[in-house]
This record gives sequence, structure tokens and C-alpha cells, in this order.
Amino acid sequence: MTDILFVAALGIVLALLLSWAFRRLPDERWQMLAVVPTLKTCDNDWQGTNLTYYGFFIATSQLLALALLVVLLRSMHVSLFALMLVVLIILSLCLPAARLVARLVEKKRHTFTIGGASCIGMLIAPWTVISVQHLLLDQGAFLPTMPVLAALSIAYTLGEGLGRLGCISFGCCYGKPLEECHPLVKRLFRRYHFVFHGETKKAAYEGRLGGEQLVPIQAITCVIYCLGALAGSLLFLHGHFTAALLLTVVLTQLWRILSETLRADFRGFGRVTAYQKMGMVSVAAMLLVTSLLPASDYIDPEIAVGLAALWDPSLILAMQMLWLVFFLYFGRSTVTTATVTFGLVRKHI
Repeated sequence: MTDILFVAALGIVLALLLSWAFRRLPDERWQMLAVVPTLKTCDNDWQGTNLTYYGFFIATSQLLALALLVVLLRSMHVSLFALMLVVLIILSLCLPAARLVARLVEKKRHTFTIGGASCIGMLIAPWTVISVQHLLLDQGAFLPTMPVLAALSIAYTLGEGLGRLGCISFGCCYGKPLEECHPLVKRLFRRYHFVFHGETKKAAYEGRLGGEQLVPIQAITCVIYCLGALAGSLLFLHGHFTAALLLTVVLTQLWRILSETLRADFRGFGRVTAYQKMGMVSVAAMLLVTSLLPASDYIDPEIAVGLAALWDPSLILAMQMLWLVFFLYFGRSTVTTATVTFGLVRKHI
């Protein structure tokens, strides 16, 4: 019963957040979070660097995903040190991959791809877990392979789902115009669609689709992934680790393949995009892993133990540092600029 209450409470929080985000984030107001003056140009004018809500939501989504990962695995008494070592190794490879894969596929320098980074992460995750397990074997660190992979996949599903809120705020990863879609799609989204406002939204400056009714592909992805993370969490807490892993991997990657057909942004060359191929590779890789590493019997997770782990001061500091790294990495806009003017309020002169 405690497991169900935890998942239900998480679901309610997510539902409230998404309900607000889908209504507000397409507006021009929710793209730029702050401007940092960097270079004085003339008189009181400064050139500024924009810090975006895209970075804020990406960083926050990864923080929540990491928190869920810790809760799930600490509920099984998995070594926190071993877990953080696995996370750091995977992130150290996936963060550069988010930009590198986008540059190779889309031929653009100033963009990221979560799809490319996730494919790299899924390919290296099993071997990272096994390597860390052997490395810390003499220290008695408990790091069961299948539960860790399942928890990583669940956390990734939640993180990418909530990360789409950043895409909505920046206007990227946008869907096709409703007028170009099949009549069934038009009827389905005639009432529920996105209209992006502001010249600096990516849908406007790249796709020339500012003010157009677009398929809300980011919102659909967000809802599907969040539901997948909730279902995966419930399976995990009931000890069905392989099922949780396969559910989240198959759901996210098959939806990635399908969702590409509803997107209008450039996804690379060819009828079958590189990201669709990566989705297929990810599913095949995890099917192979689960066949080679069948889940053994483990202790039943205790959600109360997992929740208590979040109060560890060292973990809190580590998560804050990771949030800052994510925010600075993804939040500094390199495709927009700003001019800042400083002056005095007349009544104080």
C-alpha cells in the first residue's frame, strides 16, 4: 500500500506541474530566465548572455530523475557511493554526446540532442554497472545489475519526460502544423495544440511557424514518459525489475521512432532518421542485455528507506552541484543575444 501511495502522490504532483506548464510555457515570457551582462558596448549598454528556462527545466528534470533513482535503489539498500559513481561515469559521457551527436546528425553546433545522449547512455550503462560492481567488490558494495539498470531506465524516462518542458519554453522539438496533418490528427488536436509566440522561439526563427497551430508533440511525449516512469516505479517497487526495465526502454524508444513522424524540426537526412535508428538500437541492446543477465532474487524494496536517503547532507550537496552543472551547460543560450542598459531611477537622483 505504501508503494501505491508513493506512486500516486508523485503522479498528482506531476499532473499539477504539467497542467500549468502546457498552458504557460509556449508564451514568449517563459523563454528567457535572466540576462548576465558580459561586455560593455557603449555608454550604459552591455551585451548580455541569456540564461534560459530551457536550462532551468532540463536541470530540474535531471534533479528529480536523480532523486527518484536514489529513492528506488536505496529502498533496496544499494550502495550510495557505488550508485553515484555509476551516475557520474554515465553523465561524463552522455553530456558531451548530447552536443556531439547533434552536430554529426543535424550539422549544427548550437543545439543538443537528448535522443543521441540517451542512446549512448543505454549502450554503456550495463557495462558501467558491471565494471563498478567488480571495482568495489572487495569493499562489499551492493550493486545488483538488473535492479540498477531498471532504476536508471525509470529515472531516464522521468527525466526526459519532464525535460520536454524545456523544449516547450524554448520552442524547439516542435510538431508539424495542424494544416499539414492527416484529418484525424487535425480533429484530435484542433482544441489541444501549441502556438508559440516570440521571434526568439526556435519554431519561429528556424521553422517560420510562429503563431501557427502545431501538434503538441512535446506535451504528448511528456505525458507518455511520465506515465511510463510511474508504471515502471510501481513494477520496481513490487520486485519486477526486468519488466520495469523493458517497459520503460521499449515505451520511450518506440515512441521516439513514432514521434519523429509528427515533428517539423530538422531531424537529419533520410526517410528513416538517425534518431529513429538509435531508438531501434537501444531496444535491441536492452533486449540482449535482459536475455544475457536474467534477474536474480533480491530483497523487496522498502520505499520508506529510499525516501529517508534523500535527507543525507552529502547527497543534497551533490545533487545541488549537479543541478548547477546541468543549468550552466544547457541554460546558456548561444543562439540568442541581449542588450542590457543600466540607469538610475529619476526620483532617486
